Amino acid sequence: MTAVREAKTSAPEPAPGPAAGDRPRVVSGRVVRTRSGVISLRFHGRTVAVTAALLLALLAVMGVTLTTGDFDLSVGEVLAALTGDGTGIADFVVNTLRMPRLVTALCVGAALAVSGAILQSITGNPLGSPDIIGFTNGSAVGALVVIVVLHGSMTQIALGALIGGLTTALAVALLMLGRGIQGFRLVVIGIGVSALLLAVNSYLITRATFQEALEAQAWLIGSLGNRLWIHANAIGLAVAVLLPLAFLLSRRLSMVEMGDTTAMALGVDVSRTRTTLLVISVALAAFATAVTGPIWFVALAAPRVARGLTRSSGPALLPSALMGAVMLAVSDLAVQRLFAPALLPVGTATGCVGGLYLIWLLVSESRKSRA
Repeated sequence: MTAVREAKTSAPEPAPGPAAGDRPRVVSGRVVRTRSGVISLRFHGRTVAVTAALLLALLAVMGVTLTTGDFDLSVGEVLAALTGDGTGIADFVVNTLRMPRLVTALCVGAALAVSGAILQSITGNPLGSPDIIGFTNGSAVGALVVIVVLHGSMTQIALGALIGGLTTALAVALLMLGRGIQGFRLVVIGIGVSALLLAVNSYLITRATFQEALEAQAWLIGSLGNRLWIHANAIGLAVAVLLPLAFLLSRRLSMVEMGDTTAMALGVDVSRTRTTLLVISVALAAFATAVTGPIWFVALAAPRVARGLTRSSGPALLPSALMGAVMLAVSDLAVQRLFAPALLPVGTATGCVGGLYLIWLLVSESRKSRA
């Protein structure tokens, strides 16, 4: 209840610890609680407005994706196909070609964005992202071992990516043993581990046959092409399990951002919370990577953009998830429509745009450090 009173009065919180930055945070917003006071929720009007706008944008992107292309359909034809009353051609185009790819894009984008939001929050560093720190490359190593060495199925590839990502997270944690999870150190160690894992990926490709090497290289680019319901179901199940867990822990994550001392004073087990959220973050990135291959910079950019729009003092996991879904769906729609009939992988588009964003982020952070 102490936290609720502080939220209502918009009082500054105690100075945060190293992981949360060096500026005091102000907790504000409207509090809604049950009559008994057992359940209380704090929300911001701006966050609600941004979330609603992202939902509308998501619906618009879905509508354009499902109705346009080589075979244009009306909204009525799409709805009929989705409800099982469409014609044979419309049913094939919507339910076999477009819908699995769209669902995969939405789930992968949301998974990557939430993964990045969690890492940026627990490290207090805007460069905290699974593709920067190396977790994505670790997942890629695990998936490539299954593809090249074991010739495994989709389920086995997903399991291999999960094991690779978790092993990478464990390796990074061991390298930081006794020094705590601090943003700059984690990013620097992660970049080194990522470079090593890239070398491992290249070695695995050299040990493959010509056909396996082509398939592995195509997978490493990151693509949503030829995605079927088996891919959509796999990432959909992972998102359905992991995102609610992340949302349930978002309040604790906000407290951890205030600093270890403040969080422990509010009754949060900081070590256990960080470990649990780190596992969730790695798992989200690993399953997303297993389904599409590495798709760069969505996990880096989406949480920052969502947090900037909402001006939230917390991690803003739900807006981040929606922003990631919109970003990846729009990127995939762009490569399908603007570069047709060429088959440009969506990972190429996100890599180009994300590279520019990373340069801007590094320059802006450098200017802040000099100020």
